[in-house]
Amino acid sequence: MKDPALPDRDKAKKLLYEMVRMRRFEERSIESYQAGKIRGFLHVYIGEEAVATGVVGHLQQEDSIVATYREHGHALARGIAAKSIMAEMYGKQEGCARGRGGSMHLFDRSKRFFGGNAIVGGGLPLAVGLALADKMQHRKGVTACFFGEGATAEGAFHESMNLAALWEVPVLFVCENNLYAMGTPIAVELAQKDVARMAESYGISSASVDGMDVLAVAEAAGAAVDYVKQGQPFLLECRTYRFRPHSMFDAELYRSKEEVEQWKQRDPIKLLFNRLDNEQILNAGDLESIEAEVAREIDDAVKYAETGTLEPTSDLLRFVYSEVMA
Repeated sequence: MKDPALPDRDKAKKLLYEMVRMRRFEERSIESYQAGKIRGFLHVYIGEEAVATGVVGHLQQEDSIVATYREHGHALARGIAAKSIMAEMYGKQEGCARGRGGSMHLFDRSKRFFGGNAIVGGGLPLAVGLALADKMQHRKGVTACFFGEGATAEGAFHESMNLAALWEVPVLFVCENNLYAMGTPIAVELAQKDVARMAESYGISSASVDGMDVLAVAEAAGAAVDYVKQGQPFLLECRTYRFRPHSMFDAELYRSKEEVEQWKQRDPIKLLFNRLDNEQILNAGDLESIEAEVAREIDDAVKYAETGTLEPTSDLLRFVYSEVMA
């Protein structure tokens, strides 16, 4: 397969900026978590940034996104402010979900970002429903649904694929295949290890792409989004890898340090920058400028979160029960 076309300078800087921003945001989140400022669970996306960057870049304002609990990168790429996300992770009411969702349940209706879903495979039926609503109301939107390969073993995956094909809804299924469902390797998890082929039994078109190459992901995602806009579902499998454990509580006893280090040689940020540098599209000065801009943004986000306010206890039942009209 030939290499994807090189972007122009502006597009190249945007792709690099988005991935660096995701990486540094999560690295700072880990520091805050270890300091006890972020509570609950924390699942980081480090190593997989090329997928969210490459796919979300092709979505329009009217399109919807449904993600997993490893969704900070998707939310940032979608345009949810870093300070709003960080405040949410701190549990502050200035967060995108008023501090009620936290790391695993980011939500922003104004951005058509519908989670953050903690249940494995839980976002798939929701995505089909959103796409069906768009179709029934004659809207042009595409719904992009991100999920891990572990979700393909869930009944919800197969039910959603079947209904998407049956109803011919505009949904883009994006499988982030990072080879491990929590601590279970794909080799002992799935009888059919080629996730893209799973779509065939439902009559859904599909493709696989190198999920560590943001240019390849962007090219494949562009074609997939165009296809879905014609009114048919599509499954895009992005073969990627997470550099960190499943979550902050994971002892990571199921894979070797050598395997992780081998995959780090294909770090999506380094792969993109090295190619752009070799082709003289960007240089070290550009990367330093991006890093500085990102550092300022994340510093501001942390300050915003730390000075935010907790929701008062008087609001404990707010949005839980509705008032009955007399």
